[in-house]
Amino acid sequence: MSIIGAGPTGLYAAYYAGFRGLSTAVIDSLTEPGGQVTALYPEKDIFDVAGFPAVKGKELIDRLVEQTAPYEPNYLLGHRADDLVRHEDGTFTVTTSHGDEVRTKSVVITGGIGHFTPRPLPNGEHFVGRGLVYFVRALESMRDDDVLIVGGGDSAVDWALNLEGIARTLTLIHRRDRFRAHEDSVTKLLASSVEVLTYTEVSTIEGAHGIEAVEVFDNRTDERRTLKVNKVVAALGFKSDLGPLRTWDIVIDGRNILVDTRMQTTLNGVFAAGDITEYEGKVRLISVGFGEAATAVNNAAVYIDPTARVFPGHSSGG
Repeated sequence: MSIIGAGPTGLYAAYYAGFRGLSTAVIDSLTEPGGQVTALYPEKDIFDVAGFPAVKGKELIDRLVEQTAPYEPNYLLGHRADDLVRHEDGTFTVTTSHGDEVRTKSVVITGGIGHFTPRPLPNGEHFVGRGLVYFVRALESMRDDDVLIVGGGDSAVDWALNLEGIARTLTLIHRRDRFRAHEDSVTKLLASSVEVLTYTEVSTIEGAHGIEAVEVFDNRTDERRTLKVNKVVAALGFKSDLGPLRTWDIVIDGRNILVDTRMQTTLNGVFAAGDITEYEGKVRLISVGFGEAATAVNNAAVYIDPTARVFPGHSSGG
């Protein structure tokens, strides 16, 4: 079986495929396992994984890799899955960006949001690498700094909460008065020491070599204010691109792959799980992705061997 995407859902799919006695190739364009979690927020707390009141992104990925290790998946990291061909016998060949050809009996796509790039902060590109960042890989890198966070989604709010007690001062600005972040996180933010300014946007960033100050404005009154900060976190979301997946013989709705109740795509033998999928009632959580991965792998096992059972029994052996 080939698993395309080595984020949390893909790693769990690799574990479950091994549990079912299937050998796996795990293909990902990034050079480390973990997908967005490793690339964007390894030190951020994740709260929606069953059994963990909170778990750092890196710890979650490390545990998933450890869980998968006994089954010895073949990792092709730094390889983008460029082409998929279905053969007459129902098997597939996945060709990677390095020219490697992987012959496989089934495919599970767990590509998250695909290739992602941060949405740029207007007037801020000149300061990238000189105080402006789009994600925080190491919280300690902002120890005793004066930090401005721009955004109103989960990343912005979570980084504000995680940096409290590390940064010297913290200010979060959002262009609206309603946040897209989880309600519980917003409640914690408003009760924290973080200064929160709504209806506020960045006007200009000032500084000769690094950031020294940021002028912001109220988008209702145009009232201006200068914030003395030396670090800016622009958490404005990401632009995603499914890339070569769009050329494959599967139905895509917008940025998502349509699947049925078995997590099978419109191409027989190709399944998908995680944030990349779409169906009625879809909820995009890591914990949901784990369940979808198990469903996809179990049904892929039946595709590979029609005499197999969809439900193989409990992993506890009870």
